Amino acid sequence: MTTAPAQPLSTAAQTGTGGILLWVVLPYLALAVFVLGHVWRYRYDKFGWTTRSSQLYEKRLLRIGSPLFHFGILVVLLGHIGGLAVPESWTRAVGISETTYHWLAVVLGTIAGLCTVGGLAILIYRRRTAGSVSATTRNDKAMYVSLTVTIALGLSATVAANVVGGGYDYRRTISPWFRSIFAVQPRPDLMSGVPLLFQLHAVSAMLLFAAWPFTRLVHMLTAPLGYLTRPYIVYRSRDPRLGTRPPRRGWERIG
Repeated sequence: MTTAPAQPLSTAAQTGTGGILLWVVLPYLALAVFVLGHVWRYRYDKFGWTTRSSQLYEKRLLRIGSPLFHFGILVVLLGHIGGLAVPESWTRAVGISETTYHWLAVVLGTIAGLCTVGGLAILIYRRRTAGSVSATTRNDKAMYVSLTVTIALGLSATVAANVVGGGYDYRRTISPWFRSIFAVQPRPDLMSGVPLLFQLHAVSAMLLFAAWPFTRLVHMLTAPLGYLTRPYIVYRSRDPRLGTRPPRRGWERIG
């Protein structure tokens, strides 16, 4: 009498309930809220889809903090997209060694993270001290906290693992897990041995994306494409006197 060979434990059994909730349920829940939340926001709060710009009220701090923050966050986003979505084999195929990629990611990521934190600190300070621009919704206040925590955790993880510590290759664990979510073949077991700071950074990022549609961050998904096709604005003077000076070309009086 022969016995069937023992089957390997499933991914769920290896990971545990907590791992399934964190690395399978939470990502899909955050993704669903992110997509459906934007649809709801655009349909029912189209006029609230704005940055609530306060440039007219205060420009000195905004002129420093806004470019610093937007430059930093753009580089951070591009770095995350490249690091998580692009497999290691692809970069190696185009001649980028792991050592070169590692140092580029650490140096650029640290600089971009510091720029983002510095710019965000200036913008928050501006909102707290300039009375004319201090009005902020509760959702946006929560967004500032979530964004600050996410960026701080990411920067701390990078410094702790790759500057202070001996280095950590997240493209062998976090990146395949990230791609497995979009391939609808989740691999929560890949996150079980990831350092705590990286895990906290991933969880905080998912919570931030879930809150994204309900804050001013929606403006990042908007481009003023209508300006390219809208007609010219015609200005008409209410002054009945035409004056003695001939109008410039293109400014002739109509009617």
